[in-house]
This record gives sequence, structure tokens and C-alpha cells, in this order.
Amino acid sequence: MTTTTGRGRPAAEHKLKKSSLDKDLSKIAQIEDATRANSLNIVALSGGILFLAAAGLIAASQIAGEPRGALIVVGAILAGYMAMNIGANDVANNVGPAVGSRALTMTGALVIAAIFEVAGALIAGGDVVTTISSGIIDQRSISDPGIFIWAMMAALFSSALWVNLATYLGAPVSTTHAVVGGVAGAGIAAAGFNAVQWDTMGAIAASWVISPILGGIIAAAFLAFIKSFIIYQDDKLAAARRWVPLLLAIMTSSFAAYLMMKGLRKVWPVSSATIAVATVAVFLLSVIALRPIIRRQSRDLENRNQSLRLLFHWPLIFAAALLSFAHGANDVANAVGPLAAIIEASRAGDVASIVHIPVWVMVIGAFGISFGLFFYGPRLIRTVGEQITKMNPMRAFCVALSAALTVIVASALGMPVSSTHIAVGAVFGVGFFREYYTTHSRRRRAYIHTPDGEKINIAEHAVPDPEELLRRKLVRRSHFMVIVAAWVITVPASALLAAGIFLGLMQFR
Repeated sequence: MTTTTGRGRPAAEHKLKKSSLDKDLSKIAQIEDATRANSLNIVALSGGILFLAAAGLIAASQIAGEPRGALIVVGAILAGYMAMNIGANDVANNVGPAVGSRALTMTGALVIAAIFEVAGALIAGGDVVTTISSGIIDQRSISDPGIFIWAMMAALFSSALWVNLATYLGAPVSTTHAVVGGVAGAGIAAAGFNAVQWDTMGAIAASWVISPILGGIIAAAFLAFIKSFIIYQDDKLAAARRWVPLLLAIMTSSFAAYLMMKGLRKVWPVSSATIAVATVAVFLLSVIALRPIIRRQSRDLENRNQSLRLLFHWPLIFAAALLSFAHGANDVANAVGPLAAIIEASRAGDVASIVHIPVWVMVIGAFGISFGLFFYGPRLIRTVGEQITKMNPMRAFCVALSAALTVIVASALGMPVSSTHIAVGAVFGVGFFREYYTTHSRRRRAYIHTPDGEKINIAEHAVPDPEELLRRKLVRRSHFMVIVAAWVITVPASALLAAGIFLGLMQFR
């Protein structure tokens, strides 16, 4: 017997037609999504071209009548291009974990990062810097300012191209390493292998390994502490009231030291003793101020993990802002340092290791980072914050804290490190620790399998068998391999590109 619908049609026919309609609507939705994505790409491309044109016009208005003015204009466009790539790639490390943990929306992250990147570059970027070429190549080997200018142009263009490619592939790389590779490659092409100071290059290569491992260890250590002393406790809120103020005070004092050492050192140089005293003072004041705040925030919360996550939302927002400020203050030199060296060599007719950065050059760098972040940053932000391993506010807190602490430790030891490698290494550290803890922790298994109110006997809960361990992968291996490969080849790839570009430019000189 065939059933019918209210309108007399067979039910089977009605379902078939409804299914076809759903498929058609789904196809229309896919077309709309593709159209929207293409529209955004066109807007981003148009906005980027307009910014680069503006950078060229600003440069032309500032260097009218100067020797090699056309080269300076081209250099300004390349510096703007590099700044946009820094914004598209590097800034993801500052806000990615906060976005992945849902402490910040993508729009909120873009706005906060853009404001503080520009503020860091313009307020604390400094008007006098040591050029990126100093310490990488022996400038006595390139005494001709004309050759030096072309070498810096090649270095700037090659590093920007490489970072652009890495961003397209979804790999967060060190823009500092890209510029270092570009300068080294151009220096070798201009004056031979003896032009490169290989001890400096060796220290940079060592940082490839040291930075991510140190960042991962510190992030994993803090996550282990949070899991053991807060998450897997019977009274989570009592544990949070005891330990969260201390953890947040460590973050506050770490960022105070980080800003004094890295973010504000050009406008407020202070001694190591002053930094140490100020850090301790900030820590003590933060503990005193945060205890009543955390107690008040946790008063009406439920005794569950979701409640704990709320306590870390605002700290993550402040961390994203401060990391962006310090990044803008430091990494803007990657874009405008070579341009400043080109301007100085053009004006003075000599190769200098320390140069003045004009205000208009700093403006190009600052706003280039901001525009690059808005136009092209969301993809890398999602990669760092969502696609490597799953984030929540507590894990993101560990990543942000690790980023500050690792820079402090490395600076104290005199080690050159990459903020990108540190932040991404911390994300990997959190993910790999989760894998280990999920499969090996007797405390976690006892907590999950013991009924409420019963005393936990950790010794009774054995770890899973080896086959079960292999199935639990909380870090995406494909992302891990792509990112590590990009890190390894960044310097040589930028160097080869720079050498090729320099030799090509010499043909038209």
C-alpha cells in the first residue's frame, strides 16, 4: 500500500523532491561561499596594491631631489611588501592561541593586534637601529654603496617572497630568519662566502632547535601544573582561588620584564638590576591585587572545567595585546631596517652599521604590518590557534606565558631566538604533552573513572595498552612536518632567492 502526503502525492515522491531541493540549496550555498571567498580575495589583493602604491608615493614625496631617489621609492614599496607579509605570518603567533581558545573572536583579535602592533612600532620601535646586515655580513667586504644598496634590495625582496610563499602554504615561519637568509645570500653573491660572519649564522641556526624546544618545555610544564593542581582536583574552585592568582602574577611580571627587555628598551633603557627589582615588585603587587579578584569571579561558578576557563579569558586578551606591542616594537625593523640602510647609503655615500630610521619609513612598516594582518592574517591565525592542536583558555595561557618566559631566559643567556619558533613550539609542546598525559596519567584516569565522593586510588588505574596509545594523536602530524620543514629551509631558501635576485639585478645595473 502506498502512503500519500496531505496533498495526495506519494510519500516517496515527496521525499525525493525534498531531497533534490536540499541538494540544490546546498549547491547554491557552496556557490555563495565560493563567491564570498573570491570577493574577499579581490578586496585583499586590491587593498594590498593600494597600500604599496601609497608607500611609493610617501617615499617619493619625502626624497624628492635626492640621489638614487628611484631606488629608494622601489625600496619603500619592497619594505611595505615585507611589512605586509610580517603582518600576515608573524602576528598569528601572538593572537592565534587566544582565537583558538575562543577567548577572542577573529575580528577582536585583528583589531587588538593591529592597534598594538602599530603602537609598538611607532612608540617603541626607535628611530635609531643597527641594520639587519650588521653582524651577518662583514660590511668592509662591500665598500661600494651602490653594490650594498642592490644587495639590500635583493635581501628585502627575497625574504618577502619567501614569507609570502610560507603564508600561502599555511606555515608560520620566522621573518627574522628570512631576512637573515636574504642578507647572507645577497652578501655571498656580492662579495663571496668570506663576507658572511659564520659565527653569527651558527648561533642563528642553533636557535632553530633551541627556541621551539625551550618554548614547548615551558608551556608543557605549566600545563602539567594546571592539570595536576587545579583541573584534576575534587574542589576545582578552591584550587583555582589558591593557584590562579599566582599563575596570573607570573604572567604579569613576565610581561613586565619582557616589555622592559624587548618592547620598550629603545625608549626606556634600564639596567638588568632595575628589571629584576621591577619584576619582583610587579609579581608581589599582582598577587595581592588578583587574589580578591579571582575569589570574586569564582564565587558563583560551578565546580567544573568550563568555569575554570572563564578565569583565563581576560589574561589571554591582555597577553595578545602585549605580545603584539612587543612584536611591533622589535620586528618592524625586519621590514624597514634594510630600507633605512638603503636611504643612509644613498645619502651618505657610505655603508653604515647604525642608521637613523625616518618617521615616514617607520609609518610604512607599522601600517604595513597592520594591513597585512587584516588582509591575509586570518589563515595563519587559524593554523596556529586551531589546526595544530585543540586549544582552550588554559592551554592558550600556557602558550602565551611560555612565549614571554622563553624570550626572557634566552635574552639573559645571550641566545638569539625567534618569537615565531617559540610560540609555535609552545603550541606543539602543549599538544604533545596532552597526548602523553591523556594516555599515561594515572591521576587523570583515576579522576575520570572514580565516582564522586570516593577516595581516588591512583595506583589502581593502569595506562592503556600500546595499541591504544598509537590511536590517540592530539597533534596533527601533517602540520608538524610542514612547519618544521619550512623552518629548516627558511634561511637557505631566502639566501638562494636573494643571490639569484642580486645577480639578476646586476645585469641591469
